[in-house]
Amino acid sequence: MEKHLKTEKSNMTTITEFVLLGFSDIPNSQWILFGIFLVIYLTILMCNSIIILITRIDPVLQTPMYFFLNNFSFLEICYVTITIPRMLMDLLTQKGNISLVACAAQMCFFLLFGGSECLLLTAMAYDRYVAICNPLLYPLVMNHKVCVQLAIASWVSVVPGGIGQTCQIFSLPFCGSNKINHFFCDVPAILKLACGDTFLNEITVNLAAVVYVMVPFLLIIVSYGKIIANILKVSSASGRAKAFSTCSSHLTVVVLFYGTATITYLQPKTNQSEGTGKVISLFYTVLIPILNPIIYTLRNKDIMVALRKLLSRLL
Repeated sequence: MEKHLKTEKSNMTTITEFVLLGFSDIPNSQWILFGIFLVIYLTILMCNSIIILITRIDPVLQTPMYFFLNNFSFLEICYVTITIPRMLMDLLTQKGNISLVACAAQMCFFLLFGGSECLLLTAMAYDRYVAICNPLLYPLVMNHKVCVQLAIASWVSVVPGGIGQTCQIFSLPFCGSNKINHFFCDVPAILKLACGDTFLNEITVNLAAVVYVMVPFLLIIVSYGKIIANILKVSSASGRAKAFSTCSSHLTVVVLFYGTATITYLQPKTNQSEGTGKVISLFYTVLIPILNPIIYTLRNKDIMVALRKLLSRLL
């Protein structure tokens, strides 16, 4: 019995790295996927960098709405850089070995940037609420100091939750298989490899998801409820259309981002297969980030005008 316990303890301490299986189940498509994800990553970097540039230099875009969009675009670059380059390297080398420290760092930064996006989207919804429901007070309420404070709060307030969540998960013993059926170190995938009872950890994950996902989402819903009620009171059709157009881009991004995040982190893990979880993760780590700048540029006249001005200067 004592020998068995020693062997078990030894097995629990021998795992020094994980293996990200990624897309190893479709080996013939590795190079195609590498090309697709490389193009997507470069497109995300280019589009968000352009948004950051034009919202910085164009005088028309020096408003709170575009200040938050500038921050959101920078967050998007950080967010995708945590996962896609690692995915590209694994596809290129066809090896998914990652140390526990690197895996923990990837998870931590992913939680930090993802949580910051949730809070920043809430700040953007509040900005639209003040602009449409209290237009006379808008310059006073949403002054530059307040905007900076909201942006900093979006970045800083997720730090305790992100670091605490990561430390708690990686303090668990890992034994048996070290293969992660995922393309990055996501919380549900890592918890499946932990030994012992993970009930407390799952409760903590759900609690964090409620605090950083559901509460901001409910605040956004309340804001847009009041916004829509206010817009419907506008007598002119052109006025209603203009008000809706300023909110439609943000609302589309909110639905896409929060929808997939909610399915991943609040759905019971018994209801979700590993393959399904991987596909959903692709949506919020790769596909939605490339859609966001497209949504914000194509549906925003001010951005398109500023973009044409920039292109005319360069050409």
